[in-house]
Order: sequence, then C-alpha cells, then structure tokens
Amino acid sequence: MDTLGSPQAVVRCSLCQACMATINCKYCHLNMCKDCADKHMIKHKGESANQNRSSLMYPKCQTHVNVHCMLHCGHCGIYICGQCISSKKHQNHDVIGILENIKKVKKRAMQRDLVELEQSLFPIYREIASDIKAKKYDLHRNSRELTTFIDKQGEGLHREIDEIIAIWKEKLVETDSNYQACLGKQEAEITRTISEITQNVADLKKILDSNDVPLLLRYTSKNAEFKELPPKITVTLPKFTPREINSERIIELFGSLSALSFTTVAVEHSYNNLTQEIKTSFPENLDIEIPNAVTVINTGYENIYSVSCWNDRELWTCGDDKIMKLFNLRGELVKSIPTNSGNKPSDIAVTRSGDLVYTDFKDRTVNIVKNEQIQLIRLRDWRPRGVCSTSSGDLLVITISDDDEQTKVVRYSGSTVLQNIQFDNKGQPLYSSGRYIKYITENRNSDICVADNGVRALVVVNQAGKFRFAYTGLPSTTKVFYPRCITTDSQGRILTADKHLRIHILDQDGQLLRLIEYLDLHDPRCLCVDSKDNLYVTECRTGEVKRIQNYM
Repeated sequence: MDTLGSPQAVVRCSLCQACMATINCKYCHLNMCKDCADKHMIKHKGESANQNRSSLMYPKCQTHVNVHCMLHCGHCGIYICGQCISSKKHQNHDVIGILENIKKVKKRAMQRDLVELEQSLFPIYREIASDIKAKKYDLHRNSRELTTFIDKQGEGLHREIDEIIAIWKEKLVETDSNYQACLGKQEAEITRTISEITQNVADLKKILDSNDVPLLLRYTSKNAEFKELPPKITVTLPKFTPREINSERIIELFGSLSALSFTTVAVEHSYNNLTQEIKTSFPENLDIEIPNAVTVINTGYENIYSVSCWNDRELWTCGDDKIMKLFNLRGELVKSIPTNSGNKPSDIAVTRSGDLVYTDFKDRTVNIVKNEQIQLIRLRDWRPRGVCSTSSGDLLVITISDDDEQTKVVRYSGSTVLQNIQFDNKGQPLYSSGRYIKYITENRNSDICVADNGVRALVVVNQAGKFRFAYTGLPSTTKVFYPRCITTDSQGRILTADKHLRIHILDQDGQLLRLIEYLDLHDPRCLCVDSKDNLYVTECRTGEVKRIQNYM
C-alpha cells in the first residue's frame, strides 16, 4: 500500500465512494480509505510484498492510451486501468485485480471438474464396477444351479455313465473359468480407472488449496478421458436341458449345455440414464459460482457458539462468557445483555416478535428477554441445550436428562409444554444421549430439524414428531460426518456445517443439493439465514461471523 500525497484534489475511495482516499493498493491500483484498505488487504494475504509486477505482461487499456490494465470489471466483463476507476464509469461495479480474476476463473473451471468427477463420473464408474460384480455373482450362482441339476440327473443313472458326468462338469468349469477371466480383466480396468479418478480428485483438491498461480495455469482437465466409458458386457448364461434317461442313448439323452456368450454394447445404449445425467447435469457452459465471504464481523469472543438474525441488518451472538452481543453488519456493537445467572448461554434464538431467547444449561432455564425483562421457564430433571422459535410463535428446545441418558425435543407455548418428541414409531430414541453438540431449527414446511453430533446425523421429524429421514453425509466419502449446526432458508433448504469445514445444503426431503468446500473458514460452529437468504457462519475459535455470498 502507498500513501496518496497529492493535496490538490479530493480523491474518493474506489470501494465505499464515501470517504477520502488516502491509500493506493500496489496490487490493484485502487484508491481507498484506511478502513476499506484494511479489509481489502485480506484479499492479498499471501502475495509477496516484493512481487515484481513489471515482469508480467498486462493488456493495454482500450480507453486510455499507453496505460496498462491491472484490474477486471466483473459487471462489464473487460479489463480496466486505474484511470477508468477514477472516471467513475465503473462505480459500484465488481472490480478485482487481474491475477485474482484469473485465479477465480481457473478455480471455477476446476471446481466444475471436481463436482463432475465426484458427483457424476465417479458414481458412474462405481456403478459399472458394481454391475460387473453382479454379473460375476450371477455367473457363479448359475454355475452352482447347473451343477445341482447335473448331479440330480446323474443320480438316476448307472455307474458306467459317471465318466460322462465328469466330462460335462469339466466343460462347465472350463467355460466358467474362461469367462470369469474375461470379466476379471474388465473389472481390473475399471478399478484402475476409479483409482485414477480418485487420484485426480485428490490432486484437484490439493491445487484448490494452493495459491500458486503457475500451478493453476498449468492445470489441464482429464475429465474428457474419463467420459470415454468402457463397453458393457452382456452375458447370456448357459442353460441345461435334462432329458428322459435311456440306457441305449445315454450320451444323447443326458442333456445339453448351451454355450455362454458375450456381446459388447456401446455404452450410450447400456448406461443410458447415467450418460444422460452427464450431458444434462454438467453442460459445457455450466457456471459454478464460488462462494466467498463478503462481510466479516469480529465479535470479540475467544470462542463463539451461536448466532441468530434479529433482522436483515443486525445479528445476536453468544460465546464463551455471560454477555450476549447484538452487532450490525458494519461490525459495530449495538447492544449487549448479560445472562440472568451469570452463566454462559448454551444457545440463542430470536422470536417472531423480536425477543431474544437463550438457554442456560447449568441453571436449567429457558430465558425470554422482553423489554429488558427476563421471563423464565425452569426445567425439572432436564437441562436445555439448543433452542429455536417456530412460525407459530412456539419454542422448540432440546433437553437432556440429568443423568445424560435421554434427549428429547420439547415444544413450549409460553411456559406450557405442548409436545414431547423423543422416540420413533418403533420406540427407539430419535436422538443421542449424552452432552453432544445438538442444534435445532424449524423448516418452512414445519419439519423439526436437529443436528445431532452424537449420532453423526441430521434427524428430521414432521410437525407431529413422526420420523421423516436422517442425513448422514456423503456415502462416497471417507470423512465421517460431524454436523456442528443447522439452519433453513426461505426455500426450505436445510444447511449444516461439519467439522471438515464443509457446508452441506439439502432440500427439504434430505437430498444433497450442494456441498461447499474450500471456503476460508476456521472451525465453523453455527449458521443462520436472514429473510433475504443471506448466510452467516460463525468461526468458533476466531470469534468472527462471516456473511457468505453465492452459497446457492
């Protein structure tokens, strides 16, 4: 960053357009005020302070002669220079540095490849491998059945035909062995391809975690190779047709064994549904937006546990002390309220009328803050954990028994218990026992959604408490699913963050819509969504709340 020293003209900040610019970014050549500069430099974290920019060939500006473009305007889709910014033609446009734009475009392409590999190509090859295993099993099962038929037919024959029976069995074993070898060869090829895809996925993730621009530029997609699917083998299994025993024509009448035949079919005809999925779900012009944090609020907590939207401009937060804090989107502290008992709150929520609600695990209370006054709901033999407010104005509270052996969800209207949700229709517990992390929310269809770290699942029941489904993460990954939090948006989508720094987005029936990875998140703990579907994520150990753009 260089200080602007000219006193002759007032230069406005290129980002906020409100304050006087005092600093020029040597990476982007943007004029900024100090507040915007502090936030802007986070984008350049990791770039060398002594980077030799003159060694790079930048395009010339189409508007200003002999001036090189260091910036890219996302709104106009063109490269621009610092003079273009000063002209205010690109005011309020999405302007970033050229290098950052290159990384963004390249990463978007890589992200698309990764999604296609993980969600389409890998499952297709896995399906092919499974199909081969099924054919091998059918071949083996058919051979066993034929062996049984041959044995039964031989029981009625005299000792002199034992040699003939042995000949038939030898033919069957030989046929089985030959075609088992054929299937085994194709299975080995499929296994090798799956291994290559797995390695390619690992390499992509490694590159995505890197800020090495040359490495990004050298990346070449291999997906086209994997789209050339192997032909499908169609097996016509041999059949044995027994005949009536006749001692004079024993060899002729013993039976016949049809030959097992193999045919290969073009993959478009044999895996129609799967290949069509590649064409429709991943067109070449698919544009996958990369989510990124556009607002960062430092709450001052060493560990932040929960966040809840009071409105579209302010957020309630709670952390590792007794003070609950209300912040606006500029990161300014608007209000703070201590807990009634002096204990740190377990969870917070905001009611439809705008009242703050918090649970106090040690004090066994659910607390509703109305006009600076606190109304208590005191529990007996149970302790409250997660809490949320419903569309009807009720409260849903996760409670744990004093002996930590039971967990249930209780619906309150005021201090009156309306409903207890604890068991499924078979009498089995819906939720884990013990003091595992558990958060709760209500979806727009009135489903009750609980993120239960103890059972490694999102457990969803309907409004009546009947079990609907449990989401346990991606079946194709080796990472164990540890849900840390849960929220829903205006479209009924369910969002949760796990300990592997990923955000899972589901539809209201539990089908995965999107998995967001590679966000610059550190130990995400809680999520909330405002009425405009802006997503806010808390980072437990940094004490920050981040607003995420392009999460869908």
